[in-house]
Formats: sequence, structure tokens, C-alpha cells
Amino acid sequence: MALFAVLRTGAAYVPLELDHPDERIAAIVADARPDVVLTVSAVSPRLAGLTGEPIELDRPLPEAEPYRTFAPDDPHRLRHPAYTIYTSGSTGKPKGVVTEYAGLTNMLINHRRRVFEPVLAEHGHRVFRIAHTVSFAFDMSWEELLWLADGHEVHICDEELRRDAPRLAEYCREHAIDVVNVTPTYAQQLVAEGLLDDPERRPALVLLGGEAVTPTLWRRLASTEGTAGYNLYGPTEYTINTLGVGTFECQDPVVGVAVDNTGVYVLDPWLRPLPDGVPGELYVSGVGIARGYLGQPARTAHRFVACPFGAPGERMYRTGDLVVRRPDGNLMYLGRADQQVKIRGHRVELGEVEAVFGAHPAVRFAAAVAQPDPRVDGAHRLAAYLVLDGSDLASVAADVGAALPDFMRPTHYARVDAIPLTVNGKADTRALPEARPSAPSPRPGNGDPRPAPRPRCAGSSPRRWTWTTTRSARSATSCPSAGTPCSRCG
Repeated sequence: MALFAVLRTGAAYVPLELDHPDERIAAIVADARPDVVLTVSAVSPRLAGLTGEPIELDRPLPEAEPYRTFAPDDPHRLRHPAYTIYTSGSTGKPKGVVTEYAGLTNMLINHRRRVFEPVLAEHGHRVFRIAHTVSFAFDMSWEELLWLADGHEVHICDEELRRDAPRLAEYCREHAIDVVNVTPTYAQQLVAEGLLDDPERRPALVLLGGEAVTPTLWRRLASTEGTAGYNLYGPTEYTINTLGVGTFECQDPVVGVAVDNTGVYVLDPWLRPLPDGVPGELYVSGVGIARGYLGQPARTAHRFVACPFGAPGERMYRTGDLVVRRPDGNLMYLGRADQQVKIRGHRVELGEVEAVFGAHPAVRFAAAVAQPDPRVDGAHRLAAYLVLDGSDLASVAADVGAALPDFMRPTHYARVDAIPLTVNGKADTRALPEARPSAPSPRPGNGDPRPAPRPRCAGSSPRRWTWTTTRSARSATSCPSAGTPCSRCG
């Protein structure tokens, strides 16, 4: 509830994922410069010395006057920052995307009309139970929180539960969960564990996002009586979602059509619109567009460009995604125009992985490659190819792997004498040998082998907060009349 408390004051938050290495957490906090760090006593030692006044939520709170960032009648209140979420950056450092309240408001309005209503109508408009299975450091986590704001019951699944497909599938059956929100890769694992098998206990809605949906999964959801699938696409730079489509709207796993109050454009390199059936780069504009990257005006100007199709001063975001528009208006995702890839739903810049390896004194050259994972249909895994100078591959992999978040840590490695190049001077990934699986790296957290306590959030301009919670699977219900948690939420 700390997240909603921060938003209630009109402040902004930055989520911290405690599964990440201490160095990455410190870099994010140093960049965000929060005024307050909301945490719990078990986590405080890891955050000692970082910017921001620490407040431990499991201890008596200090007395303070009620704080409000802006007046409720401020006509521009929805243009204040709501959160800053850090994503992978090509320079080797994460970049903070500043998102406004307007985008969150628009997403709730869109979801009520286009996602919630069709499914609720099929089930008598009863109160749904939603399993929250996504890290709060991932903007996809708002899919479940929008249900909470709409008056439904959300079950917060702890770290161990949400990563254990058999246990999570059993939890959904035991608690009659109506909605799950996962990546397509994880959805396939849950289906294999029987998520859809029991007609009396299967979810009414499976929300998908973070990576491409396979035709096999889409067909399975579409053919399951009483269950709908909904594919949601969107970069962090446009609040939560940009496109969406349900199995009740399209037979194919496309990325869909634009959400409410959003413009989407398929353009050529000269920003000229392309006709249906011709691939191009996707640009997006509208009320959900982020302010930009915190403290990085040059990078912001590079990715957030003037929109020639809107009002004077309007901007659009260059996604780097290649798409094609079909005659029915739905967009199909074709791939990336740059080095970004999706690993287990997380956006990863291969350049950032290479930069971290390149900073190791024993690494002369490094190449990070996203390879199809033969074990999971449609998924990818990371492989690292290293040219080393006076060190063994295992020690370098352990040293660098400990400084990377789990989703950015290569699972396969190969030591090579040189990185082969194409005629254009770029790494020729097709000429690289087969990489082999690596041994698991130790968990981050000051050398402590025990599992790191779960976090939840940190803050951004105009007033910044960090918050964390303890591990538990618990329920919370919102107050439908207010759209925000009430005294019954616990």
C-alpha cells in the first residue's frame, strides 16, 4: 500500500528490485536522488548510505504533517510525474523513464472499457480475483493494480511463488484466481502445469505482455471455454500499454490496435507514413507519452521527436520496433530495428551487457547475443562471447554475472580468440561458435547467500520515495467508490 500512499500525496516513486546487484541499486538511487526511502528493517542495511531519508514501515513512524505535492484543484495536476522506472541502457547504465499521472489515468479508462468490461460482462460483473505476479520494478505490474483501482481483489504473490510455475498454477486453482498477468513464455509454463485444465477453476482472463505471443499459445487461449487472452504491447516510454487485442477480437497473435487517446504511426526512415502491408518503424504519440529520460536531455531528444501528425509541440516516441499494419487495422510485430531484445519479458540492451563485460580488466572484447531458446517456444536466451587476456572464462563469468540483474545475466558462454566481423565492421554473430551453459552465479546482496528480501519501490521528482514490502501472499481490496485503497485494504 506504500505505492498508493505515495501517489495519494501527488508524489512520484521509483521502484527498486532487490534481486538486482547492490551496484545497480546504488546507481539508480544516485540518479533518481529520492527525498525519502520507504523500506523495512530487514532491507535497511542494503540501502545504508544511499540518498534519501530512510523510513522503515515496520517500525513506529515519525510524526509529520500531511504532505501534498499539488492541490487537488490544480488544472495541471495530471502532468506531474507519477513514477520513474529504470530500463536497460546502451551506454552500460540504466536510464530512468519519467511517467506522468495522465498516462495512468488514461490507461485505467482504456482498460475499463476495452479489457475489463468484455470479460466482466461474461461473468456477471462480479468482483474478480487477480494474481499479482510481476515485479513492481516492471511497469507491467500496473496491469494488476488497475484492477485494484477498479474495485477488485488483488493477491500479491511473493518472489518464490511467482517464479514457481507448478506452485503458482496450484495457487490460482486453490484461490479461484480470475486474472493472471504474465509473459507469454511463463504463460506456456503455467498452461503446461494445468492452469486451464479445470473448467470450474480456470482464469477468466490471461493478460500477456513483454514479448511476442506464439500462435500455439494464442490458439489455446482462444479455444478454452470461459477463458480469454489479451495481448498488450507497449514500451516503458509510453505508459504501460500502447497497443492491445483480445482473443475475442482477433484470431491471430498480433499486437493489436492503439489504446484510447493514442496515435500510432508506421513510418519509413524519413518519417513518411507507409501503406498497409509494408514494414516500417513504429512511432507512438498521445496522452500516455513519457516526459523522457531523467537527467538525460540529449537521449530524450533523440528518442522523443517532434510529431508531424499532431498539434504544434506534440511529440512522438521512436520505439525501434518494426511492425506492419494489416488491412484489418491490427499491427503485427516483426522484430527490433536496433540491439534491444526481450529476455523473459524484460527489455535488454545488448550494448549494456557488452559494456559491463568490457569493463572487466581481463576482457579485451565482448559480444552479447540473443539466441532462440530451444526449450521454450518463442523465447530467447543470452550468450556472451569473450576475448580474454590472462584469466579463465569461469571466473570472469562469475565476477561480471554478479554485477548484472538476473534477466541480463548470460546463461551461455564461449571464449573466442577474436570476434568475427561483417564487411560493415559489425560483430558477425552467425560466425560465432556454439556457446555452452554456465554455472549459476551467486545471488546479489553483499555476499549473503540467503535470498534477498523482497522490495517494492523508490521515488522521483517532484518528491521521491522508495518502498519495500516483506514476503507474503496476501489479499487487498480497494474501495470501489474512491478508486483507491480504503481502510479495508489492510
